[in-house]
Amino acid sequence: METLSPVALGFLGSLAAGAMTGAGALPVLFGRTPGRAFRDLSLGFAAGVMLAASFFSLIIPALDAAGERHGDGAIPALIVCVAILIGMGAVALMNEKLPHEHFKTGREGPEAAALRRVWLFIIAITIHNFPEGLAVGVGFGAHGMQGGLPLAIGIGLQNAPEGLAVAVALLGEGYGRRRAFAIAALTGAVEPVGGVIGAGVILVAGPLLPWGLAFAAGAMLYVISHEIIPETHRSGHQNKATLGLAIGLVVMLFLDVWLA
Repeated sequence: METLSPVALGFLGSLAAGAMTGAGALPVLFGRTPGRAFRDLSLGFAAGVMLAASFFSLIIPALDAAGERHGDGAIPALIVCVAILIGMGAVALMNEKLPHEHFKTGREGPEAAALRRVWLFIIAITIHNFPEGLAVGVGFGAHGMQGGLPLAIGIGLQNAPEGLAVAVALLGEGYGRRRAFAIAALTGAVEPVGGVIGAGVILVAGPLLPWGLAFAAGAMLYVISHEIIPETHRSGHQNKATLGLAIGLVVMLFLDVWLA
């Protein structure tokens, strides 16, 4: 694996992470649909993994990279802060401008009556999964296996409950088990695209490294705050969701330190 280019590593790592979305949706094929409490616990775990990955695998390395280039002082912190806000703003803009639909709150973005509901769902999940693939690619592009592997494992772990949540929600919308599984698995296919873009940008433009790392972190932080945590608190299982978040955070922290 060490002989592969950072772009190839970014592609393979984000592909494996994206495939975990389909793995998480497998129970729906066998009639085993977990209850809402377990799903909220699992999504809380996903939020904890993403939160830890944002800070320990992206923001801290971004500060280090900016510090190496610009020295001590306010400049490195300013670069990272601005890049985080740009990342959050980019996903917020996608959330606003692209027609998509949430399972609980309904349609958002511009009117798109001609689009079938299934494509509205796919667009919504694509908005959320692309930053994850981007983060994995940036990790591999910045620091090779050492930087990308913890992110790929962590993102893969949190993709499994997301895939399950998507498949179960589609079942509730009247989709068959096979179709729900296929759509949930397909939503992970965008992650390798983000992985290649993230690794390629960092490889070609080294000075963009702190910007890319912090941008990916900001994109994931937006998804955590705007989508995942509110979803886990809608059905009265916030205590289980918070427990899941705590477990996910420490698991990702352990992986990041252990595999670094």
